[in-house]
Amino acid sequence: MDATTATCPVTQGRDDRKSGKLADANVRPAPGSRVVGAFGPAREILRSPKVRQAGASAEQVDLSNPGEISFFFLDGDLHRKRRAAVAGLFAPKTIVTRHHAVMHRTMDSIVAKLQRLGSAPLDELSWQMAVDVAADIVGLTESDSNENLARRVKAVLDSSMERKPGRINEIIFNIKRLVRVARLWKHDLAPAIEARRKEPRDDVISFLVKENFSKKGIIMECMSYGGAGMMTTREFIVMCAWHLFEKPELQQRFLTGDEDDQFAILEEILRLEPVASMLHRRAAENTEDMAEGEVLCVSIRDANTDEAITGPCPYELDPDRAKRMKVVGPYLSFGDGPHRCPGAQVALHETRIFLDRMFRLPGIRLVAEPDITWNPYIQGYELRGAVVACDPA
Repeated sequence: MDATTATCPVTQGRDDRKSGKLADANVRPAPGSRVVGAFGPAREILRSPKVRQAGASAEQVDLSNPGEISFFFLDGDLHRKRRAAVAGLFAPKTIVTRHHAVMHRTMDSIVAKLQRLGSAPLDELSWQMAVDVAADIVGLTESDSNENLARRVKAVLDSSMERKPGRINEIIFNIKRLVRVARLWKHDLAPAIEARRKEPRDDVISFLVKENFSKKGIIMECMSYGGAGMMTTREFIVMCAWHLFEKPELQQRFLTGDEDDQFAILEEILRLEPVASMLHRRAAENTEDMAEGEVLCVSIRDANTDEAITGPCPYELDPDRAKRMKVVGPYLSFGDGPHRCPGAQVALHETRIFLDRMFRLPGIRLVAEPDITWNPYIQGYELRGAVVACDPA
């Protein structure tokens, strides 16, 4: 029996997704966009040099001064050069030789805290991991404390979710956002910039200082690298933990397997539960499959469950699926092409280390499941309220 005719390993028709129904009810492609859900065409769009970023307010971004906008909104040579300048920070060797130390140091703190308190909110623990790792990569190492840095970053990121229609509400929103960004600049970014001017390091801020980026440009770039990585990693860790708590056999396989098997489990969970649900691209010219100016919505969830690439029972959590189907990685969960998430491997490594350390704690248990809600601004799920407990040290 070949891979494409394999039967479902567990139960025909099984759906292991926790975010599926919520996403189905809330996903909103950009108005007027054409949704593409088949894996092959979706990947081709993301890899095409004939498309440009769209969605996420990309249409409102002024591209006339590239130094003051995030790499996220750039395309072509400008995007490649900006990404290449800091690509070494996300290289496999760097992850192992540098970032692993940060991840384990953070987990030492998390484990000690959890054993001291007896229980703690899981999303707060995962947020601490995400912030510590991202801060080291970006260069936010001169803050008064990582806990305060985390609060200030969260306040800025939460600003986007507080926007309401109406002129007065817009004024209030802008004032709050400016105040929060100003605090982040004063307590975190400015001290880091001053330190890098005196002694450059291998991080994003050192590159920005060397290239004489403006204050606005530094804020935009740091929030893109740091903020996005922090938010998505927090949700990914909690989602994976939820699945492992719920499935004792899968948890045991995770704890007894080697790194490759652990990554296979995490990537399969991410295939089913991508934090980002869709990506938008605008055709820059006419092609056989696109009309110039057309906006295409790549449905990551649909592409990740396309039976042409997953084989049968696409909604079943099967860690052996990718190997059986000869697919590398978590399908399109991190995007693809030139805009593929630069921190994909970092996120996988910190999630693996977090879960491996946590699930080996004596008496570890989930005492409250998370509430799963939808964030319409990022078109993704959020998990809050999960509480984990363990035996005291």
